[in-house]
Amino acid sequence: MLILGSPEELDKRLGIKNRLTFRTAGDGLVVAEVDNPHASASICLQGGHVTAWQPKPAALPVVWLSRLAKFAPGKSIRGGAPVCWPWFGPHATEAGFPSHGYARTVPWAVTQAVSLADDATQITLELINSDQTRALWNHPGKLTLEVTVGQTLKLTLTTGNLGDDAFVISEALHTYLQVGDIARTRVLGLESCEFVDKTGPAGGLRRRQEGPLTFTAETDRIYVNTTADCVLEDPQLARRIRIAKSGSRSTVVWTPWAEKAGKMGDFGPDGWREMVCVESANVLENAVTIPGHGSHSMSVEYSLEN
Repeated sequence: MLILGSPEELDKRLGIKNRLTFRTAGDGLVVAEVDNPHASASICLQGGHVTAWQPKPAALPVVWLSRLAKFAPGKSIRGGAPVCWPWFGPHATEAGFPSHGYARTVPWAVTQAVSLADDATQITLELINSDQTRALWNHPGKLTLEVTVGQTLKLTLTTGNLGDDAFVISEALHTYLQVGDIARTRVLGLESCEFVDKTGPAGGLRRRQEGPLTFTAETDRIYVNTTADCVLEDPQLARRIRIAKSGSRSTVVWTPWAEKAGKMGDFGPDGWREMVCVESANVLENAVTIPGHGSHSMSVEYSLEN
């Protein structure tokens, strides 16, 4: 059942004492706030968009949110973990359709909120289908996101096919991760993987990763046919972020660097230095075909290591 209403109404129906409350942010968007013995987190109901996660021992968040992020109806939020679905990047045939699909900019509803036995907090959300969404993607589908906030942050995105005919999706959890300095950061786990370099010529060049991934300029790469964990090493903050996934065969890594971030307007002067996106995905040849009345789940779990 989709549970809708004002923050006050949601608090009455779903609030968990000293664990989960609801508030309004920006231009009227509803946000769920989690604060339990393990961590704090925020989830915007527009887009099913996790905007923050910070384990209690951590001095800084693990999930990065721009200081200039705008919470406005129908607009994407800079930072957090946007849901890219049911396509990734530009639409294959319709240039006027939104990049990365529509899931991240339309309303979602909470269907369940519970405290687990280990004191983690679990919230399940469902995308609200409408005439607006059907005009962009007219398939009988159901999309849910299960968010588990505890010692780790676990996100599970599930696509259900409610019809008889198969359909194809591409998807990503476009998570922005907080780092001390992108120039000192490196990503482990993608060694020897094939990738498409989206900063190159039209269509992108196919190359193979040699050694750990480091950053000296704009980076936009789609690594294909990889199910491996990634580890984000951050000597500036003296920590490692582990990204463990399942149901995903692509990993996307993105940082805009200074010039591109300056043109976007919602990064701030040095925001790009403090983030990198390591995205669990199914894109390009790893797009997923979901048979009639079938389903597909993609999960990712973030954990903080010293």
